[in-house]
Amino acid sequence: MSYKDLLVVLDPEAAARERIAFAATLAERFSAHLVGLYPLPTPEAPRHFGYYDPTLLDPFFLELRERARSAAVKMREAFNHVTGIRGLSAEWREIPEGPDAEPALHARYADLVILGQLDPDRAETELIRPRPEHVALASGGPVLIVPYAGHFDNVGRRVLIAWSATREAARAVSDAMPLLTSADLVTVLTIDAREGPHAHGELPGADIAVHLARHGVKAEIERTVSAGLPVGEALLSRAADLGADLIVMGAYGHSRVREMLLGGATRSVLRSMTVPVLMSH
Repeated sequence: MSYKDLLVVLDPEAAARERIAFAATLAERFSAHLVGLYPLPTPEAPRHFGYYDPTLLDPFFLELRERARSAAVKMREAFNHVTGIRGLSAEWREIPEGPDAEPALHARYADLVILGQLDPDRAETELIRPRPEHVALASGGPVLIVPYAGHFDNVGRRVLIAWSATREAARAVSDAMPLLTSADLVTVLTIDAREGPHAHGELPGADIAVHLARHGVKAEIERTVSAGLPVGEALLSRAADLGADLIVMGAYGHSRVREMLLGGATRSVLRSMTVPVLMSH
């Protein structure tokens, strides 16, 4: 089992160049085809709002569109440079900027989608970039989210699986299998696990560890309690203690009212992550 086509979603932000290198390294590892997807902003004057003076607004929005086009050209050149030097099979796609569903449509034809974490201190990034959790909920496949700060060039050597015995967690483990089978250390972590046949089983984490072993993955099992700490924070704290370079977890939420019903642990991890996170819904 391997990833054969990867899709990296890019934007004008400086961190996107780091994301290109990150995606290219994964494409090299798996001999995969790499697609660079760039949602191109197309700002338009708000003609439907009251008074509209084309002599004032049209030149302004024309300049915005030219800047957006220039940024896209620079990012395409960076993408082509990196993939060319590494001799990768690659292609570049530009799509009109729009709802988060648009990147999700392209994501359905890739084994793995790579996105960047939104900078929680820069609210404006939400206006120009797709939200990773939206793509995770709508794409039907796994997303690998890269923190907005830091350098990550050897992801997947020390993996922490956030195991909750749910459909989403099982899907994430299955989607991460190409990374898990090549990892040096895999830890299965349960937090506040409930024992029993309709929950985690008699020994929480044991069943998924047996499943992983059949794929050649030797996993260590850890069980902990949140002790009043939000589950997402407890997960990130343990990842730091273990020196994990990748977290694998389910993405919890409902796609129709995503902001309202996104799971608390999912939201917490997306906000405070310091290592890449692979999520599946």
